[in-house]
This record gives sequence, structure tokens and C-alpha cells, in this order.
Amino acid sequence: MRIGTFVLAAQFPGQGPGEALHRAVRSVEAAEESGLDSVWLAEHHFVPYGVCPSATTLAALLLGRTRRIRVGTAVSVLPNHHPVALAEQAALLHLTSGGRFSLGVGRGGPWVDLEVFGGGLDAYENGFPEALGLVLDWLREARVAGRGERFGFREVAVVPRADELLEGPAGGRPGTTGPGTAGPEVVVACISPKGVRLAARQALPMLLGMHCGDEEKAEMVALWRTAAREAGHPPEVVEGAAHVSAGVAQIADGAGDAAESLMKAMPGWLRQGLDAHVTVDGRHRVMRDPVAYTELLCSLHPVGTPRLAADRLAATAERTGITRFALLVEGSGDLAATEENVRRLGADVLPLLT
Repeated sequence: MRIGTFVLAAQFPGQGPGEALHRAVRSVEAAEESGLDSVWLAEHHFVPYGVCPSATTLAALLLGRTRRIRVGTAVSVLPNHHPVALAEQAALLHLTSGGRFSLGVGRGGPWVDLEVFGGGLDAYENGFPEALGLVLDWLREARVAGRGERFGFREVAVVPRADELLEGPAGGRPGTTGPGTAGPEVVVACISPKGVRLAARQALPMLLGMHCGDEEKAEMVALWRTAAREAGHPPEVVEGAAHVSAGVAQIADGAGDAAESLMKAMPGWLRQGLDAHVTVDGRHRVMRDPVAYTELLCSLHPVGTPRLAADRLAATAERTGITRFALLVEGSGDLAATEENVRRLGADVLPLLT
């Protein structure tokens, strides 16, 4: 079981973006100090839901401040990036960190970001497979040409090569990709069967959202395995895929204390943050009810005593086969409480899972 944190850099009501980012950075340092496995960094634009606009930039800072923990993006929004530029950044972070970087990618949403960065709605609706393919080519090949509908360019040399990693903290093994191997791990955020099948064809692990329960996640893992087998991937690849389950964690001594702290803080943040999203084409969108959504998250995830948290994580692993977790720990909105929450995850919950 590998327990990591999910860092949104959430800006709670009454806070500024600097405070949110400081709490995010400190939570990652605390995660390494507490013996957690990884941290996963979200990326958002123009909304206080999360004030980190570049997950790779923040990853670079945090890889420089840490020595052991794996740092990943969850996710870099591919329609807002040129895939070659993003892959170059991934290779750079992989090589300079000794193999501790994971690139998580996703489609994002139909937001105004697409207008600002020039990708357009088509990049969101249709362009993801081409862009993902170009990222993978760049991380695996010596020379790459763009021959798709959106990206066309002459063949160029890949510099630096992601498979040139020298033996480091994660170890380097030429010719493969994934944690502790020659190239950076690539993870795909999946919210639909179409996305699951796309990830499975490339044998890429999935990142599954915190809004999903165990039953839905188990169904997506089953679909991934079926699609991966149909794509011809060997049994050891199909069964060994290291999918990641996103969730929320809040640890307290009393059964209801953890949920109470989240119910006090999260609805205000969700209401302010989700309501700020603007669609690129004016389409109608329905915002989740912040109170009901917080209640749902508290019921699905490790929110409660250390024993309850460990039991819920173990139950999810048993029901879904997923043993990697990215857990939002900043739900209280308070720096000291976030640091204590991370500390308790490491000191009080991890020992119950070994």
C-alpha cells in the first residue's frame, strides 16, 4: 500500500493565493518527513479552487526541496500545453530528480482556459489522444515528428532523452517506463469508458477521481484490464498496473471530529472555487451542492479515527485492486491542522496498513 497526498493549493475564503501556496509547499515537506510515498499536484487556472497554474513548475520546486518522495502532476491539463513542451519538462524533471517524477495528464474541462491558451474546444473534445501519443513518443524515442491533425512538424532530435537517467535514488533501467525505471511514469486521469480504454491501449495506469466510490472504481479497473488484454499486453502488465485512487483524508481521535472539521471549511471553499469556473462556449453547467459533496467525500474516504481511516483504505484496495492513494489533506484550510493531519497519516495510519 502506497499512501500519498493530493495537493490542490486550495484558496479558502478569507485567504490569499500566497497563503494557499505556502500551505501546499509545507504539506509536501511534511509528507516527506512523515514517511508518505508521494505527492500529486493539481493544476488550475483563473479560479480559487486551486491556485497552482503549473503543476510541473511546482513539482520542480518540490523535487529540489525533497530527497526521497515521489512528486507527480494530477494533472497537467494536456489541451493547455504543447505536448512536446510538456514532455520536455517531464524528461528534465525525471532526469534531474533521479527518477522521482511522475507525469499525470488529463483533458481538464471545457473552461475558458482553452480560449486563453489557444487550444480551443476541439483540443478538449477530440485532441487528447493525439497529444498523449506525442507525449509518449517524446519520452520513448530518439527522434520524433509530428504527423497528426493538430501537430505537424519535421522530425527532430529528442534532447534530453528521458532514458538517459543515471543510477539514482529511484534507480534507472534503460528501455522501459514507470516508477524506478528509465523514463518517467505517465498516468492518465480517467472519468469515462473512452478514457479508460485509451489508457489501457497504452498500458498506462489510471488516476481515478475522489468523487467515485469503490464500486465505480472497481468497474473502471475491470474495463481497463479487459481493454489492455484486447490490446495485446501481457498478463504481468495487465495485473501489475499501478492505478491511483484520489480521495480525502482527515484524521482525528473522535469518530465525528474529522468530518466536522471538513464540514466547517470545505463547503465554503467548494462554493467559491467551483462557482468561479467559466465555460469556453457558454454551455450550461450545474455546480455540485458544496455541503452534499463534502458529506459524500467524508462517507467515501479515510475521514475519522486512524483505525477507521486504515480500514477504509484497506477496503478500497480489496474491492478495487488499487493500492496507491492520493489523499487531499488540506481540507481544513488551516496550515497547522494540515501539517498535523499529514503527520498523523504517517505516524498513526501507515503502521496499521503494514
